[in-house]
Amino acid sequence: VVAVKQLDRNGFQGNREFLVEVLILSLLHHPNLVNLVGYCAEGDQRVLVYEYMPNGSLEDHLLDLAPGIKPLDWKTRMKIAAGAAKGLEYLHEQANPPVIYRDFKASNILLDENYNPKLSDFGLAKLGPTGDKTHVSTRVMGTYGYCAPEYASTGQLTTKSDVYSFGVVFLEIITGRRVIDNSRPSEEQNLVIWAQPLLKDRKKFTQMADPLLEDKYPIKSLYQALAVAAMCLQEEADTRPLISDVVTALEFLAKKKDDDGEKVSKDQSFSSQSESDNGNNESNEVKNDDDNDDDEEEEDEDGDDDDDDDDDDEDDDGDSHNNKVKITRRHSQ
Repeated sequence: VVAVKQLDRNGFQGNREFLVEVLILSLLHHPNLVNLVGYCAEGDQRVLVYEYMPNGSLEDHLLDLAPGIKPLDWKTRMKIAAGAAKGLEYLHEQANPPVIYRDFKASNILLDENYNPKLSDFGLAKLGPTGDKTHVSTRVMGTYGYCAPEYASTGQLTTKSDVYSFGVVFLEIITGRRVIDNSRPSEEQNLVIWAQPLLKDRKKFTQMADPLLEDKYPIKSLYQALAVAAMCLQEEADTRPLISDVVTALEFLAKKKDDDGEKVSKDQSFSSQSESDNGNNESNEVKNDDDNDDDEEEEDEDGDDDDDDDDDDEDDDGDSHNNKVKITRRHSQ
């Protein structure tokens, strides 16, 4: 059984995305990237054939639960997050040159029969900076809500752009909320804006857990997961962790036994730890690494076409900001 995807025949962009996807999936292979079985380019037909992923997308199991579909438990959520992060790690740190995915979202994470995640849809992917360059410049594209703020405002793209998008999806995994949900009250419609004040107060962490989990999760794991999400969502790109550091933290959470795993009760209170005022969540327990990537990125719009790769790579002042996370320090691409 295979899955067949037919691209929009109209316009240069569809053709370009087809070529990018064929190129990337033909050259790069990893257990957490979807496998391209074949393709067809004849006349105006553009068809991609993938391995079949029987459990659909993460979005199907997290945000669009059909009747009768059982919600994902905590351990499965952590397993999916860790596997998706490993897919990004391969693109950022093992591909040469590095690849920036640029469209990391729940609907692009496919699940096999054992809920192992695989990244799909590489039409917007870009080759990352090489040599002395700190970023690539391109027209802003992607999905509104998932894009790093600096990328949306400047068009400067780095691997840390993907790390921000990962943080948004990880927040969706933990909370069960959509990144943009117009059915909620206005102050709760944007997931990241809603989460920011809660991430500064550990006493409110349990308010962020998906109600469908029914309080069945280890409290410490929830705290650690939210700390990782907060790190990935830092405003300044240089203060976000490398994806390899995120993988280290999430592999620990995915393998962690529930022996600390008391359920949380609604009236349980927790002592709060000191937080930083500037939203950098100094209570987080992961130590972030400065990328040599450059300026910051901003919330993006559904950016439509044109992948103009203007090479106006701006020189960053190589000023790295002090990391506030505690993982390992390494250089990013």
